[in-house]
Amino acid sequence: MMKLINKATGVIVLGALLTVALAGCQSNDATPPATGQNTANEQSKGEGATNSPAPASESSEEKGTEAIKEGSMEKEGNVVLKELAFVYNEHTIAISDTANEDQMEQMLGKPDNLKSHTYSADDGTNMDTLIGFTEKVYTYPGLEIKTISIPEGKQDSIFHIEITDPKYTTVRNIKTGDSLDTLKNAYPEGKLLGDGAPNEEDDYRYEPSNYVDVMSFHIKDAKVESIQIYSLLD
Repeated sequence: MMKLINKATGVIVLGALLTVALAGCQSNDATPPATGQNTANEQSKGEGATNSPAPASESSEEKGTEAIKEGSMEKEGNVVLKELAFVYNEHTIAISDTANEDQMEQMLGKPDNLKSHTYSADDGTNMDTLIGFTEKVYTYPGLEIKTISIPEGKQDSIFHIEITDPKYTTVRNIKTGDSLDTLKNAYPEGKLLGDGAPNEEDDYRYEPSNYVDVMSFHIKDAKVESIQIYSLLD
């Protein structure tokens, strides 16, 4: 009887030892896959974090490089070109406007004089950058307008205006004969180029921002004597 009990006890103890051993093996076998899985997830997250900002960054750079260049918009939306203009008989005539001979006559009437010159290498003007360009000068009482057309048959465009008659006013209603104070009130952004002494001649310049298009008022005896509106040619 004691032998049977001892055998049964041995079997139970042996079974218990086997159970513990198996449990230990399963625990050891389970650990590596779990660790490996976490590492893969971390790598996956790391790769995602590295790659995901790239498209946003590229998009931001593309947007940052987009800029509207001066003079690239139509006149109706371009403050610079709208300001560099004068008004006559309900016509607003501005720098960079296209204007052929018929259009000029419709807006201003027949000119007293019209000159045309096409620049060439041997014309004595030393204007090599304008070779092939055609310049026209329209002369009216108290007004002179110059246009230029580039080769290849494109339209004439206004690049220089000079006003000495008060019937031609700027878009801010300044005309020759107005006082310097009136001019300063109308164009507070402008400045006198000299000392601005009341009894001396000076120029009051309104230069919108691109340093290419300019409106210049010649001042004499503290009054506007003439107005020039022009665009510098390359």
